[in-house]
Amino acid sequence: MNILPGGPDSDPRPGGPVFPGLLPANETGGSCRAPSCNRAATLMRLSLPLAAFLASTALTACGPVPKAEVSKGLAYDRIAAPGLPAMPSFAGGPAVGATRSNTAMAADFLDLSFRMESGRTLPVLTRFEGPITVALTGDVPPSAAPELARLIARFRAEAGLDIRQTTGPAAITIDFQPKSALRRAVPSAACFVVPGVRSLQDYSAARRSAAVDWARLQRRDKVAVIAPSDSSPQELRDCLHEELAQAMGPLNDLFRLPDSVFNDDNFHSVLTGFDMLMLRVHYAPELRSGMTQAEVAARLPAILARLNPRGAGIAGTPGQISPRAWVSAAEAAFGARGSTTASQTAAARMIGVAQAQGWTDGRLAFSHFAKGRALTGTDAAGAIAAYTRAAQIWRNQPGAQIHTAHVDMQLSAFALSSGQFTRVLSLTDRAIPVARSHQNAALLASLLAMQAEALEATGRQTAAQKARLDSLAWARYAFGSEALARVRLSDIRALANRGTRG
Repeated sequence: MNILPGGPDSDPRPGGPVFPGLLPANETGGSCRAPSCNRAATLMRLSLPLAAFLASTALTACGPVPKAEVSKGLAYDRIAAPGLPAMPSFAGGPAVGATRSNTAMAADFLDLSFRMESGRTLPVLTRFEGPITVALTGDVPPSAAPELARLIARFRAEAGLDIRQTTGPAAITIDFQPKSALRRAVPSAACFVVPGVRSLQDYSAARRSAAVDWARLQRRDKVAVIAPSDSSPQELRDCLHEELAQAMGPLNDLFRLPDSVFNDDNFHSVLTGFDMLMLRVHYAPELRSGMTQAEVAARLPAILARLNPRGAGIAGTPGQISPRAWVSAAEAAFGARGSTTASQTAAARMIGVAQAQGWTDGRLAFSHFAKGRALTGTDAAGAIAAYTRAAQIWRNQPGAQIHTAHVDMQLSAFALSSGQFTRVLSLTDRAIPVARSHQNAALLASLLAMQAEALEATGRQTAAQKARLDSLAWARYAFGSEALARVRLSDIRALANRGTRG
């Protein structure tokens, strides 16, 4: 998420981030107020697997289960703290490489690097010239240093960046402050990146000046990433991945990208092979700060041929900019303030625009996913059909495996609530490895919890207990609080009770 000069009061466009996690920034300059827009107060990376699922505690249009009927509701409470495994973390490792044509990715690079999430255009390319240093300041959480070390190792190995951690003044300063302080400065953001400053305090003093205007930069010398000090380990890690990448490279998000964190659907939790390639291109020796879009465009074919030779042999055309009508419908479909009927109407508009545009890509799938979300709790058959259609499209999109895993989680919840335990096991067996490889702890915890309930219902008690412990461990990583993790997973337990009762 990047910042416009003057802060949120300076942007005359109406509206603001309206859906929890899925942000209204877009390729055309959407309605999101500055500061915009990789994150809202609740990350979709967390809210898709959990909040969307918790939206699905009404999956069968049932009300809350009375306590007297919940025979298994205390399963997670009965797991004693001394018996819990240590809070895990993902080991990292290189991502799967980019799988699209160089022609398409050249257009992606230009749209990512010469537009901002707010829709403003950038006159020139900017980057750090020379080695990049990163420092941690403020109330640094315990997980920050090891997460940063893993990420820097990936930047060096996969993007070829000359980057290292340091103390004292640095090119990029990650300033950790309480969420309450971030909300006072930027109400819509969970974390954000600002040029020309080193701290939240510096930004607060300079927010109405040209010093923090990305569009006036000629090169990057000093950038601050403002991150929450009291977030969960997963939220912290996700902030580091996206905001550090934006501090060094592309500033925009594009809905059309299936394989990138630079996408407002926010399905990806960590930087992908495509993202690392974009950073490698951004720092290619053929480019330099101050180049215009035309100058960069002229050099991109040779750069991509050198850095990604396999992309030269893949057919593909540049993606289209998402029209404002579709983006507005997406905002309405996922808007926290909209009614169920309004969400359903907006999802239908998304599908209509996508079909009129002739799209067969992830945006059409996302439109059907929005329909499934909107129908959840009121029309189970319609929701399942919409989710199934979304998955069919995403399965034909390279880089969209994590999207289909999210759908599998939604379908697992339906199956669990209706007692289709064999179906739950089939769906979770397929989705769990994807969630694990894409390092999404919240999704992984939900899938493991559903798997545990299905295993128990089919008489496999030992395997169920193992999955339940694994689920709780990853939920602690995802949500930070053991108590909150237990509550979230107990909700899945209660959903399973409905299926058991038939």
